[in-house]
Amino acid sequence: MKVTKLGLTIVAATLLQGCVAAAVVGVAGGAAVATDNRTVGTQLNDQQIELTAHNNLAKHKGISDNTHLQVTAMNGSVLVVGQAPNAYLRDEAIKLIKGVTGVNQIHNQVRIGNNTSITTRTHDVWLTSRVKTALFSSEKLDGHNIKVVTENGEVFLMGLISRQQANEAVDIARNIGGVNRVIKAFEYR
Repeated sequence: MKVTKLGLTIVAATLLQGCVAAAVVGVAGGAAVATDNRTVGTQLNDQQIELTAHNNLAKHKGISDNTHLQVTAMNGSVLVVGQAPNAYLRDEAIKLIKGVTGVNQIHNQVRIGNNTSITTRTHDVWLTSRVKTALFSSEKLDGHNIKVVTENGEVFLMGLISRQQANEAVDIARNIGGVNRVIKAFEYR
């Protein structure tokens, strides 16, 4: 009888493991929504802007085949980073993004040149995680309110924060080894 109970417990734990992971992700996601300076509606609008912009860029064959672009929205302000082989494709991409409902401002940081290599992109992901970790570790600001985007060693910071917090965030990011440049795209409250 003990063996049967142990077996059922193990099977139940195995089957429920996915539920526990989903619950943890749900709680963490809920905490991020709750600590964000934006309203829940604004957060949803920003997600919709990003999704629509990415879909519009993917539908344009010249842009999707020849560029490497990232679109990040914060409070209706959109940061576009990456590479385009020429000004025409860069301008077409920006025009498509400007047409997305809810876009108030565009920070065009698209560089003309070859797309970055997978090695560079991997390094950028690593830099982003280092910057985010440092921001979350700071006692002077709330890292949840700052989006970090890294492209080719350049760190872009977005958020709805005070000027003092913005200056602190820039100081933290610029002191991370491997960061070539820090660019602010903050909105101040």
